[in-house]
Amino acid sequence: MKISITSTLSILLLVSTGFAQKRPLDHSVYDNWKSINNAEVSKTGQFIQYQITPQEGDALFELKSKDNELLFSLPRVADAKLTQDESFLIAKIKPTFEETRQAKIKKKKNADMPKDSLIILNIQQQEQWKIPAISTYKLAQNKNEYVAFLGADSVSILHLRNLVTGDTLNFWKVDQFAWSPNEDFLLFSKKNKAKDSLSTDAGLYIFDIANKRLKKISNGQGNYKELLFDDNGTQLAFLADKTPEKSLLRDFKLYYYTPQLDTAHIIASQQSVDMPSRWYVSGDGELKFSANGEKLFFGLAPIPKVKDTTLVDFEHAQVDIWHWKDDYIQPQQLANLKRDKSKNFLSVTYPKNGNRIVPLVDDTFNHTRSTDDANNEWILAASDFGKRIASQWEGFALTDIDVVSTLSGEKRTVKENLNGYAHLSPKGDFVLYFDRETGNWHSYHISSGRVVLLNDGLPVSFVDEENDSPTLPGAYGIAGWSTDGKDVYIYDRYDIWKFNLAGKGKELLTNGEGRATQTIFRYVDLNQNDNPRYKTTLIPDRQNVFITGFNESTKYNGVYTVNTSKNRKPNEIFSDGYTFRNFKRALDGETVIYTKENYTHAPDLYVSKQFKNESRLTDINPQQATYNWGTAELVQWTTPSGFAAEGILYKPENFDPNKKYPIIAYFYEKLSNGLYTYQAPAPTPSRLNIPYYVSNEYLVFAPDIRYEIGYPGKSAEEYVNSGMRYLAQNPWVDSTKMAIQGQSWGGYQVAHLITRTDMYAAAWSGAPVVNMTSAYGGIRWQSGMSRQFQYERTQSRIGKTLWEDRDRYIENSPLFFLDRVMTPVAIMHNDSDGAVPWYQGIEMFTALRRLQKPVWLLNYNGDEHNLMKRQNRKDIQIRQAQFFDHFLKGKPTAPWIEHGVPAKHKGIDWGFE
Repeated sequence: MKISITSTLSILLLVSTGFAQKRPLDHSVYDNWKSINNAEVSKTGQFIQYQITPQEGDALFELKSKDNELLFSLPRVADAKLTQDESFLIAKIKPTFEETRQAKIKKKKNADMPKDSLIILNIQQQEQWKIPAISTYKLAQNKNEYVAFLGADSVSILHLRNLVTGDTLNFWKVDQFAWSPNEDFLLFSKKNKAKDSLSTDAGLYIFDIANKRLKKISNGQGNYKELLFDDNGTQLAFLADKTPEKSLLRDFKLYYYTPQLDTAHIIASQQSVDMPSRWYVSGDGELKFSANGEKLFFGLAPIPKVKDTTLVDFEHAQVDIWHWKDDYIQPQQLANLKRDKSKNFLSVTYPKNGNRIVPLVDDTFNHTRSTDDANNEWILAASDFGKRIASQWEGFALTDIDVVSTLSGEKRTVKENLNGYAHLSPKGDFVLYFDRETGNWHSYHISSGRVVLLNDGLPVSFVDEENDSPTLPGAYGIAGWSTDGKDVYIYDRYDIWKFNLAGKGKELLTNGEGRATQTIFRYVDLNQNDNPRYKTTLIPDRQNVFITGFNESTKYNGVYTVNTSKNRKPNEIFSDGYTFRNFKRALDGETVIYTKENYTHAPDLYVSKQFKNESRLTDINPQQATYNWGTAELVQWTTPSGFAAEGILYKPENFDPNKKYPIIAYFYEKLSNGLYTYQAPAPTPSRLNIPYYVSNEYLVFAPDIRYEIGYPGKSAEEYVNSGMRYLAQNPWVDSTKMAIQGQSWGGYQVAHLITRTDMYAAAWSGAPVVNMTSAYGGIRWQSGMSRQFQYERTQSRIGKTLWEDRDRYIENSPLFFLDRVMTPVAIMHNDSDGAVPWYQGIEMFTALRRLQKPVWLLNYNGDEHNLMKRQNRKDIQIRQAQFFDHFLKGKPTAPWIEHGVPAKHKGIDWGFE
């Protein structure tokens, strides 16, 4: 007995000592923290491939069998593809991170930067070949005896390699290439250098793989684009502009070729009979054959005005003229200038039937949509012409929905002034549309013009039941369509419904179990498809399909089955405290891969047989076990106004209830549904780096906020302050060392809260709006949009114009109450912020400085609303930790906090120590 007790004590001592030795995370760990990327399962289910990618450094590619046997482990491999028979794997090998870094340091030109290599693996024979300096490679869609790849040297060479024999053919001066779907032909263009006036080999070529015969099908130097075969590989089309290189107008023409022709023929140009006046073939339009090969879709556009090059720039004004009747304000026009210059409008021609051209829409239309196969007569078209000005304050424009005949160009109106969105059914015989004004789903039968209210008489809502913005709620969306195209599957908040488009019936697929148990059911599309034509989600009829379930109360996630022809309670396969993502299934219908994570488990990759008997394939972050990690738990309380509230409380792994901990609240709308998601330690765009603080013995609290329209500031008080006071009742919370942190909308709420309470010892506000009166008239410079819609209709939630309720704008503007602030606050606001004008941060800083209150402003030069540059993300992690460590833990003041960094020391002294 004595020995047993001693052994037990020794074990406990060892465990205790081992636990105590777990170190806290520091800022050096970020680069090596890894994630799973590009996970795929092969069609047969025999192979699984993925990348293990560090935040900074070289990725590792692994190929495994479905039995978890490691077949290949290859550093820096990317863009990996298996051949159709799964005999070979083709991929790029990226240069090392350090090699690229050194080239950047030496400021090498793009042409001299390290190049990708190609690797070819024979899986069965365990053989591999590497080819240096390539730019791209391609495999044909349906058959893979060959791989084609383009060299990255000064003279680009197209290499055609037989995968079995290794025999290679080379074609010089190639700038682009395309395969026919069945690998019968290889199409490529050759381009001569601008100064080479003697060469005559520029043009477009087709290589017959079986007969090893090369044929030039279009002659001349030019810009060849959109090299496209039809689905059978028996006809092809392309765009080409052969005007002189210095021409200001690029005059593209549509060319067509079949093996029966000597050369490619022009079938559409600005001289074509059916071409609209002063329009031409757009070089920016996408080409698309219908699946049956009868139709060829392409883009048309008005011929643009060209600049008079005889004008001297410095003798003419450079001016933007804003006009109150413009569709869009000047900043928005300038932000979208490249897009608008490339805008084109759908047209169709019939190359097998006289090449007649049918323009389908003009320049008043915004977008069009065809079915995946495009064999049917009608396309969907939408226009907000004449209604665009209101998008300045509404955030959207009402839309007219039409269908257009690809045979005649006839247009039929489906719905005018729609506030919502529309879909074309897979067979192209119905239009499905959602109307926000009524919250209803409708179908429109194209041939008869009959409209059916699909959800007529149903007792449930199909719009966002939790909407707390001053705009009409949106729909929960559609899951997919039946394979025969007669039915559509639509979500309500919890369940999945099946509606017959002709109005002949409706079924509650999940039998109301979702609403009864507060579980959100959503379809999982596991159908593997490598044909880029087919993008529509088709749900099999009369079969068991997989759905996910998220329980709003427990926050558990799970996978279930449900039969598409039976209204029964979903059958639970599993439901647990994890988040499951990235589902992929082999064509065998058995082998399924996915990632699985929660706060304590990194998102590793798993394989299972129809979600049963799972096996773990990866262990991407084993180093986590050596650090003091943490836990996540759901906290629930009642706000002062009697509202039920919840949030996530993160505690350190070595949490001791007999100690007192500082606590930081981080918030942005609603976060509690992420209870079981992983938080990797990483330099963030300005959000709180939760695992870092938890590991360093802070408590972190992420409360949900539900908003009262017109009172976003008070709503933050209602939930954040009450949640922090609720937690402060615990003896292990140091109520004198509480802080708040938020970015963007969260940054605004931080700024508001410190004007209403002195309960916080420190605050960090990223990209805040502090003056809603000036921000209301501001610009989102990245998109060029006016910010008015945010206040009247969306996130800022005032719900009225500045002139309708001036007092409410002032009440919700921290600027007017900054004299009340007692909390030291750091602001981050960057001079290239494209969402919130950075003068908002300046207004906050200068006001607090004038009031002689402790305030700091970080402006990361040239960076955006959320930090994009990794070096800046790393920098802010250090400063934020120093800031909170000083005010919440009493650590020494960092020099930048104590006395700043003078401009003359910028880039010399960072003020860290």
